[in-house]
Amino acid sequence: MADVSEFAGKLADPSRLTNIPRLLTEYFTSRPDMAVPAQRVAFGTSGHRGTAFDSVFTETHILAIAQAICLYRAKAGIDGPLFLGKDTHALSEAAFATAVEVFAANGVELVIDETLGYTPTPVISHAILTYNKGRTAGFADGIAITPSHNPAEDGGFKYNPPNGGPADTDVTGWMEKTANALIEDGLRDVKRIPLQRAMKAPNVRRYDFTTPYVADLENVLDLEAIRAAGLRIGVDPLGGAGLPYWAPIAERYRLDITVVNETVDPTFRFMTADWDGKLRMDCSSPWAMAPLIGLKDRFDIAFANDPDADRHGIVTPTAGLMNPNHYLTASIAYLYTHRPGWKGTPAIGKTIVSSSSVDRVAAKLGLSVMEVPVGFKWFVDGLIAGDLGFVGEESAGASFLRKTGEVWTTDKDGLIPALLAAEMTAITGKDPGELYADLTREIGAPIYARVDAAATPEQKAVLKKLSADQIPGDTLAGEPIVDRLTHAPGNGAAFGGVKVTTENGWFAARPSGTENVYKIYAESFIDEEHLQRIQSEAKEIVSAALGAG
Repeated sequence: MADVSEFAGKLADPSRLTNIPRLLTEYFTSRPDMAVPAQRVAFGTSGHRGTAFDSVFTETHILAIAQAICLYRAKAGIDGPLFLGKDTHALSEAAFATAVEVFAANGVELVIDETLGYTPTPVISHAILTYNKGRTAGFADGIAITPSHNPAEDGGFKYNPPNGGPADTDVTGWMEKTANALIEDGLRDVKRIPLQRAMKAPNVRRYDFTTPYVADLENVLDLEAIRAAGLRIGVDPLGGAGLPYWAPIAERYRLDITVVNETVDPTFRFMTADWDGKLRMDCSSPWAMAPLIGLKDRFDIAFANDPDADRHGIVTPTAGLMNPNHYLTASIAYLYTHRPGWKGTPAIGKTIVSSSSVDRVAAKLGLSVMEVPVGFKWFVDGLIAGDLGFVGEESAGASFLRKTGEVWTTDKDGLIPALLAAEMTAITGKDPGELYADLTREIGAPIYARVDAAATPEQKAVLKKLSADQIPGDTLAGEPIVDRLTHAPGNGAAFGGVKVTTENGWFAARPSGTENVYKIYAESFIDEEHLQRIQSEAKEIVSAALGAG
């Protein structure tokens, strides 16, 4: 990681906060220049994202994307309800209004929150799946308006098809192409009606998202065990969409939950700055999580979510803020020994850059692992079929099956891993930090890190298309190279980079989708010095491959 900012871990000076009125003005007045690639509609792994300040996320973009979704639904024969949710970013509210105008005008059966409040991403996935269960026609789909943990000036717009998970590239590629064509044609084919009329349209209805989701939680977690243990639980929603869910959860299941910060403010002025000085609601960052970490001794377990509640951050009295990889490993070891209702032994799903501690605990338990490229979409089919019991990403995103072995969500759910930390503590008498420490005595204690290295757009393109035989050398940090990968072993899909492994370490290098850098993920099961050798040699190996390319 680059040098840590002097502002990291501190509340932002008011002068550094996002100017929300100016941001919203840019959203409604700025027009993208379609000759600039960065200003065109572009779907990444989590939808179209950007800021109005750069003319990347504007009303023009959302009008076109919403109309493209309407056209796609007609093309794909999707005619059930479309569940629309938003998080607490300022641009989410603006994009919500724009989208409602378009969907109402197109006659889409649109379902929005009954109070016009906030809806976590996993609740949208849960609503889609529960509505579609047992149906043969009239399938529902959904949209989460969120840039996840990104800074206050960002917006995001993500489509989830009837399988409830993130849309695959065949879907998003069609929407992207269609939306850009609509913009280039001056939005002439976009249908919209004024917001006041749209909100009263017969095809727009309000719905209680909260109650069905909260009532169903007992089917995925042992909440009675948490209540019986009398655990003191601390929650920081980080000003996000999860906030209105914690009081109903506490009331229904009689849990001792304290929400330590109930503030919702689109500037996120209550956040402490991340490592680079930006206000980023990253619940896996020790700088962003500094306030909750400071309260760790007040609670038996504490946790946080990002603004759309699809990520989790776990704080324990013994370990403080847990590294996401450590928590995923401890969760797997616990779940696969405490879910007798799971059919057979469903595999574990992990991304190519997640810790090898997952593989080691899987081997210990006799479980198989499906390793896939970065992106939750790769887990969708396995979760629906019940072939994957637990899936997780190194960036603190996860989901797992109901106690019966049936699908819960096919998108990341930050709420259930958070509550699982309380279940683990209640059942075992040890917090997840202690459980992970116990595991490391058997599987080893890895050291994991990510660094960024400069790369030109041309070099990034080369890295994305490398083949395994272009990776030189026979050793990495003194150990023989066991494998060179450019395709994920779990499904054979290219992951847009390279991964090199040895017996006690590995690195993976992938180009950034938004910056002129490539990311090096590395892990050592030996020591810090070994990790640094892996990182240094990784840069040399990748540089040589880029030079040859």
